[in-house]
Amino acid sequence: MKKADIGLVGLAVMGENLVMNMESKGFTVAVYNRTVSKVDDFIGGRAAGKNIVCCHSLEELAASLTKPRIVFLMVKAGQPVDDFIEKLLGILEPGDIIVDGGNSHFPDTIRRTAYVESKGLLYVGTGVSGGEEGALKGPSMMPGGSPAAWPYVKPIFQAICAKVESGEACCDWVGENGAGHFVKMVHNGIEYGDMQLICEAYQLLRDGLGMTSEEMHQVFADWNKTELDSYLIEITRDILGYKDEKGETTVEKILDRAGQKGTGKWTGIAALDEAVPLTLISEAVFARCLSAMKDERVRASALYPREIPAFTGDRAAFIESVRKALYASKIVSYAQGYTLMRAAAKTYGWNLNYGGIAMMWRGGCIIRSVFLGKIKEAYDKNPALENLLMDDYFCSVMKTLVSSWRQVVAYAVSAGIPMPAFSSALSWFDGYTTENLPANLLQAQRDYFGAHTYERVDAPRGEFFHTNWTGHGGNTSASTYNA
Repeated sequence: MKKADIGLVGLAVMGENLVMNMESKGFTVAVYNRTVSKVDDFIGGRAAGKNIVCCHSLEELAASLTKPRIVFLMVKAGQPVDDFIEKLLGILEPGDIIVDGGNSHFPDTIRRTAYVESKGLLYVGTGVSGGEEGALKGPSMMPGGSPAAWPYVKPIFQAICAKVESGEACCDWVGENGAGHFVKMVHNGIEYGDMQLICEAYQLLRDGLGMTSEEMHQVFADWNKTELDSYLIEITRDILGYKDEKGETTVEKILDRAGQKGTGKWTGIAALDEAVPLTLISEAVFARCLSAMKDERVRASALYPREIPAFTGDRAAFIESVRKALYASKIVSYAQGYTLMRAAAKTYGWNLNYGGIAMMWRGGCIIRSVFLGKIKEAYDKNPALENLLMDDYFCSVMKTLVSSWRQVVAYAVSAGIPMPAFSSALSWFDGYTTENLPANLLQAQRDYFGAHTYERVDAPRGEFFHTNWTGHGGNTSASTYNA
């Protein structure tokens, strides 16, 4: 019997769909699930008549694979991954490859790569984005881990992933150990930001302009033909146009209480660790947390009633201003995300290809959009680009958007419509483009109460001073300086 090209463990929806995808591209896949009845159900159902090998144990799975064996784990992130790694290490041989395709936290992947390599095997932690449909028809994949494993998994990964118009695969090697899962984490953080921005635009149109779902459906359909052309704008258009069996819009019947799985939170924590001001994505995470306080918000709204004034301006012009504000905020979200990746690459010694990452995100994944092509061009032109806003194209675009952005945020503030992502993005932009921030006063305060010292504008950088502000504090300063 022909041996399988790859084994997959974990037949939940994503796992099943990846198996069907691999098989459709000509690969023979061996499958195993901890609940063995799932394997039999799969083989007797969707997988009937396909080049898919049924395995009732990990030993059977290993025996059915060509060498070096590739075992792809699609199990719940956390302890289950470690448990399966331990089991596989007792079955596989040196040179074999373990792949984790779940949403694992990148420090876990750094640890697991070192551990598996210490046993003579190779390890790959790959982000897989695109949801159920992407897994079946072509996801975006972001692999990192043991570089020696890439030549073996590359033909399979690039065959099953999404392709852009030019035919390039939305999958390439990201970097060592946890690099792939870090980039996937940032992808998810940007996804949080994009979704929150769209929700704020929706609330502004609904509550500020009093638009119906049908009217907003048309607005998002129009926006999807502009620079905002993306998967998330596309599905928002469809959601706003969807009606139930009674002919009523479904979205307005959904409770305004958001869930989350933690990847956005991880992105915010990583930003704090790297001292990167990831303000928009962090606000998007906090917005979900605030939405979860539904009962408390209902009570608070009764204590602080407010009426949003009727809009009296030019509706069409204002809708266009919202579109521009959304685009400007979106650019900031990606600029912040890329800054975080640059900082982490320095910390962990990764050589990230930023243009290549934009290409990986260009298709298959949740944040796929036409706009990512422009990011790829920016980093292809200048791989050392310090910030997206420093690129000539994005600089010229932002200059055309800022006025509308300010108008929209000012209107929302005056009307009492919360826009945490729009407004925090604008505040970050204003801070980033301000030559002199008030941190001179802040440093004086720190030196006053803690002798933390400061630098002076009339002295070389790196030279630190302390002032005895009260006249009786002494001249001893703190030995460490933390900005």
